[in-house]
Amino acid sequence: MLEKGGDQLRDILERAVGPDKVDICFDAIQAVPSVSVRLNPSKVLDPGPFVRDSFGDGCEPVPWSPFGFFLPERPQFTLDPLFHCGCYYVQDSSAMAVGHAFRSVLERLETGETPVRVLDLCAAPGGKTTDLAASLRMKFGDGFVLVANEVMKDRAAVLADNVSVWGDPNVIVTSSDPKAFASLEGFFDIIVADVPCSGEGMFRKDDVALADWSEDAVRLCAGRQRRIMADVWPALRPGGTVVYSTCTFEDSENDSNVGWISEELGGCVLPFDWTGWDGIVTTRHGALFVPGLVRGEGQYVSAVVKTGGEVGFRHRTAGKDVPAFVRKKGDLLVEVGAAVAAEARALECLHPLLCGVAQGTMKGKDLVPSADLALSLSLEDGRYPRAELDRETALKYLHRDTIVLPDAPKGFLVVCYHGHPLGFVKNLGTRCNNLHPNGRRIRMNI
Repeated sequence: MLEKGGDQLRDILERAVGPDKVDICFDAIQAVPSVSVRLNPSKVLDPGPFVRDSFGDGCEPVPWSPFGFFLPERPQFTLDPLFHCGCYYVQDSSAMAVGHAFRSVLERLETGETPVRVLDLCAAPGGKTTDLAASLRMKFGDGFVLVANEVMKDRAAVLADNVSVWGDPNVIVTSSDPKAFASLEGFFDIIVADVPCSGEGMFRKDDVALADWSEDAVRLCAGRQRRIMADVWPALRPGGTVVYSTCTFEDSENDSNVGWISEELGGCVLPFDWTGWDGIVTTRHGALFVPGLVRGEGQYVSAVVKTGGEVGFRHRTAGKDVPAFVRKKGDLLVEVGAAVAAEARALECLHPLLCGVAQGTMKGKDLVPSADLALSLSLEDGRYPRAELDRETALKYLHRDTIVLPDAPKGFLVVCYHGHPLGFVKNLGTRCNNLHPNGRRIRMNI
């Protein structure tokens, strides 16, 4: 990877960490990446046994994430049914630092009103979105709405799928340009902006990133990041906070942009204390995670509190008593829960791709249940009978093969693995109709 770009990479790293640490970082970027996962605390209630049983001995906690764990080696995640249950998300440990910054912001959030409103502006493929959702649910229960936005339509579809597997019904997925959020003046309490960048922090995992890197690309990214932040800034309420992050080492895309946001848009940098953990580089306005100094990839994170202006949006109080409702989306019935329903009217201008939990489609007199319902935290116990699958049968189900459950009741069943729902089948007695979505099926040889 580094035959043509080694000198250039060394220069980049030296600017970021200084000449005394550059050799450590340079060597690390050529080594094998670490592997880490982040658990879904709404589905995994006892992390210790789950991690040991799923990944063996030798797992270690990620210091800045209460849900994160380093694994001793990379397993075949595709062949783990619990991955398909939404019990965990495979995420780089440095990227989990954004979740830590977000939780720090939540601790200082001064609002007596719910739902708390959060925007994950550049959300695909969903790692940070699922981290934010877990943190919000642990602190506020059902009293939040998280809008996960991805402007690229194909990436937004991946985001929506990952959000559905994670299972939190209070996440709304949109695919809008940042400018579209300006009409929601003062709407959001927190905006997380993991903005597109020159990608230096991903050189170890992406062979193309270094080849595509140039000084011009850095300048282009820095300008684009400022435009994105200027476009979305009106949607943040006064006193609200932007968590700003990139996966680059460049000052012009990191500290300099945070300084620009503060001075030009109107805010003050929110300090975080990162001194308790080894290897994190404290910068003028934030923190930098660099391979070799930490076990993960490259990541920068900072936060800015919006100052000035009037306390914003009017819809929060007006929408408090909106009940849950079911709407039709083509042939699909979608239930929108009360917390989301209260905000849905204001968010209609974004034309959400995902808003609520798909219940199923009507075929004759039957409601054929949706896979998203099985994975959702909103699925009530006892709504459908459940059937426990062993690993071999679970993988057959995920491969969309025919399975047989002779001892289970006939009709629609939730099939589970280690007690965690995987999806639905219709048990006919002699065989089951497999209702696992074709787009999510395991395509490799099992």
